[in-house]
Amino acid sequence: MTDAIHPQDITGLILAGGRGSRMGGVDKGLQNFNGIPLALHTLMRLGPQVESVMVNANRNLSAYESFGSSVWPDASADFAGPLSGFLVGLERCETPYLLTVPCDTPRLPLDLAERLAQALVREDADIAMAAAPETESDGEGSNRTQIRTQPVFCLMKIALAESLVQFTHAGGRKIDAWTAQHKTAIVPFDAPNDDPLAFANVNTLNELQALENAAP
Repeated sequence: MTDAIHPQDITGLILAGGRGSRMGGVDKGLQNFNGIPLALHTLMRLGPQVESVMVNANRNLSAYESFGSSVWPDASADFAGPLSGFLVGLERCETPYLLTVPCDTPRLPLDLAERLAQALVREDADIAMAAAPETESDGEGSNRTQIRTQPVFCLMKIALAESLVQFTHAGGRKIDAWTAQHKTAIVPFDAPNDDPLAFANVNTLNELQALENAAP
């Protein structure tokens, strides 16, 4: 059984290495949300929860470095997806645990690290993954809400680095397919006081504006 995990045991990793194709190819993490770049919002919310924060980015590295964090690109240049960022984080991490978050969720929970850490210890797991309510149409004029996993919000042991190297070298790209190989604790963020937009991510400029206009 793992002992309690403290903030100083965790390094945060902001995933900002994508192409931003659904946003016209712009660097998503540098788009302004209420006047501040999305990735900087993420950094400001994640930073107090962990020992330090790294950024995984593949362009505009100096802009991300200006946030005061170390910035690391993918090892390869083929934009292989979030798992490439996971691997960068695991290889650069100097703490026992790595917490990954995307750059486009500016309302991420302020207790994300704490709740994932508690679940990882409680279930003696290798990975703790967030889950959150999502509402979708049932095709018959009404909506239904389901709890869905949020695979890019993961707290993991750095000992998983070798497993991820093997998985990606074999051509693996899907986060769920890799995490399924390890004991994973699923952590729902659906309590009455939880922000329903905490995991709302931004893929288009219209979604960015809509989230800006949403109630705090």
